[in-house]
Amino acid sequence: MSKKCSMPGIMKTDDGKERKVGVEIELSGLGYEDLVSLSSQLLGGGAKSVARYVSEISTDVGTFTIELDSDPIKDLDLQDQRLPESVRELGGQAMSVIDAAAEKIVPLEIVSPPLPFSELERIEILCDELRKAGARGSREALHYAFGLQLNPELPDLKASTLVRYLQVFAALYEWLKARHQIDFSRKLTSYIEPWSSTYIDILVAENYDPDMDQLMKDYLHYNPTRNKALDLLPLFAHLNSELLGRYVKDERIKSRPTLHYRLPDCDIDNPFWHFSTVWNDWVVLEQLAANAGDLADLIAGFRDSRKLSFHNLTTSWVDTSEQWLRSRNYV
Repeated sequence: MSKKCSMPGIMKTDDGKERKVGVEIELSGLGYEDLVSLSSQLLGGGAKSVARYVSEISTDVGTFTIELDSDPIKDLDLQDQRLPESVRELGGQAMSVIDAAAEKIVPLEIVSPPLPFSELERIEILCDELRKAGARGSREALHYAFGLQLNPELPDLKASTLVRYLQVFAALYEWLKARHQIDFSRKLTSYIEPWSSTYIDILVAENYDPDMDQLMKDYLHYNPTRNKALDLLPLFAHLNSELLGRYVKDERIKSRPTLHYRLPDCDIDNPFWHFSTVWNDWVVLEQLAANAGDLADLIAGFRDSRKLSFHNLTTSWVDTSEQWLRSRNYV
């Protein structure tokens, strides 16, 4: 049974348009062609192949992409005329072997277009139906570390707004990690690291009120990598690519006016897991970022929890934050 995706209080950007979010889902258990065929049926769109192991599904809300999440395999061409003829003659057989192996060890990925928040039930239904068809997530094997990533558009691009989101995320990182019950295989990767502890102290300090350039410099000095549970580099590329380039040079960074939430794993074969399980926890962060009074209280408590004391040594911030959120009716 599909759960309902909650909606945050702020649904529109400052130019009056409905906010959007991109979704990236990594999974296995289905063959590439089967996934393309089933997804096109569920999304109500027409599929076409645009490259080796890359297909696009055109829908009324934009174009979804389905691909094998491995550039070397997608780019492999054993019929390349530069290869010896003996190798090319075996190309068809070799590719069949490579394809069969790749689909077992490399995740397939569904990448949505930027979707209006109000259209997210499509993703909920898609995930639930793919589970029924045999899709598998991170728990299926130790070498799987599949993610479900969100790219939510911010209400506006003011430094003060971004600071609120970052502060809430810093305070709720451990709570979110516990809620998502991150699979062991994903915990072993470097994709979902927390921010630098020194940076967090700067971020949650009383009266922290930087302009955007200073905010970027503070973050990038301590976190010059994509591999963070909440990755800001796509947003910074959109805001000031020249400043970003002083700290990080990585061609994989895609400019967009969104946050990049990388923490959750894709547990799609778990009958108690739903897309809305992940999304609704993100909405808790959204609601807190929009409530100045509650945010101030939460950050003050989080700041205190980072001090060395007997109380903090014997008390879990995860439990404390859970109780606090329940007392304020956020969960």
